[in-house]
Amino acid sequence: MSSLRAKIQDVFNEPACEQNRGKDAKARKEGCSKPLTPGAAAGGCAFDGAKIVLQPITDVAHLIHAPLACEGNSWDNRGAASSGPTLWRTSFTTDLTELDVVMGRGERKLFKAIREIQEAYGPPAIFVYATCVTALIGDDIEAVCKRAAEKFGLPVVPVNAPGFVGSKNLGNKLAGEALLEHVIGTVEPDDAGLYDINILGEFNLSGEFWLVKPLFDRLGIRVRACIPGDARYLDIASAHRARAAMMVCSTALINLARKMEQRWDIPFFEGSFYGITDTSEALRQISRLLVNKGADPEILGRTEALIAEEEAIAWKKLDAYRPRLEGKRVLLNTGGVKSWSVVHALMGIGIEIVGTSVKKSTVEDKQRIKQILKDDNHIFEQMAPRELYAMLSEYKADIMLSGGRTQFIALKAKTPWLDINQERQHPYAGYDGMVELVRQIDLAIHNPIWCQVREPAPWDCQPAVREELPRTKSETATVQAFKKFAGTMADELGEC
Repeated sequence: MSSLRAKIQDVFNEPACEQNRGKDAKARKEGCSKPLTPGAAAGGCAFDGAKIVLQPITDVAHLIHAPLACEGNSWDNRGAASSGPTLWRTSFTTDLTELDVVMGRGERKLFKAIREIQEAYGPPAIFVYATCVTALIGDDIEAVCKRAAEKFGLPVVPVNAPGFVGSKNLGNKLAGEALLEHVIGTVEPDDAGLYDINILGEFNLSGEFWLVKPLFDRLGIRVRACIPGDARYLDIASAHRARAAMMVCSTALINLARKMEQRWDIPFFEGSFYGITDTSEALRQISRLLVNKGADPEILGRTEALIAEEEAIAWKKLDAYRPRLEGKRVLLNTGGVKSWSVVHALMGIGIEIVGTSVKKSTVEDKQRIKQILKDDNHIFEQMAPRELYAMLSEYKADIMLSGGRTQFIALKAKTPWLDINQERQHPYAGYDGMVELVRQIDLAIHNPIWCQVREPAPWDCQPAVREELPRTKSETATVQAFKKFAGTMADELGEC
């Protein structure tokens, strides 16, 4: 536990984070997580955050040393996609019971589980995750993993991030520490080149990275390791031979990027693949870093030519949506890079941004939002569900882009909603991804269902009074006979 405490303090004191550098020593020890509010949802735990970062490594077996519920609650909580191996889709857990805890059989059961996975699947590596229960009872997963690696001849990586140590964001960073300590630098590639790069913090949600990778391929740039999206163990193990790196989500793996730069002289920058402008700038930055590391400067010209070609195609496609979306109002209730990076393209086709959340955004993200919107009134730290509902029900926004947690607020307010977070079904990265995002916004806003659900319910409408038509002689006789029969029956029931 002492080594775990040291790692936690190390990731809290992150010198590559400008926000962290501005704090005093006491504030740095507390990290970036806000104190929990009693009765409020705490969000993901550290184990959950570590699993999010490492599970998209697709050819690795991920073994959770815990009771069954820990794996069940955290499995597949992001829509990452794989272009090949499917082993990561298989759920492995030691399934500890109360008897295992009381009898001290946790470490023995863990070793047995590692052996069974190795014999049945033969993976290139096994990642073993500590959890609250196993950390509290004192199971030494690092010793078990070391012994298993010697016994079975394959890497067995301990991920020491039990849930109780902190937030999901802390778990992200502890996962990066596990990769640094046990994986990266353990394999020497025989094909290292001047155009090799790493992409850090890219999760390949809904296959998004597959929209970006062809751009690098056309420039002759090889993505040696995308961590963690659609990754392979050997690619990550040899990632230390890349010449440059791009950090997509700094709040998740900034410690990994900084330490790789310190150890192996891999310069990095923070960028985004969301939005046309930011995708182009990311390509430029990568090319500049490669040139600074010895690549041929002619790649800068090829990059500009590619950007000009792709931007022209993308804007031509987006112009087709301008007549339908110009003047429409969008509310962004998300965080991180998405709170500002998609704004450029949306405003470029005439969409108005009525508000964007900065709940999970860094100081740099907030500064970018202010530069784009030029109005602090459109920026909110967080908005209570009641306030969101009031804003949407008064039709101050034509659509809300958010995660699944707030979709029911929009639906209750009878307002179109589009999922932009990790559960989404469509890729929105790169040039083609931006066009897809605008297409989905158009489909959502102009869906005819909204006109129907906003109409008054049939039972709230007063029925029209129909004028009684004159009856024929036969109809009049029938009515009189029915009235006479009804009166007779009433008299008989009254006598009874």
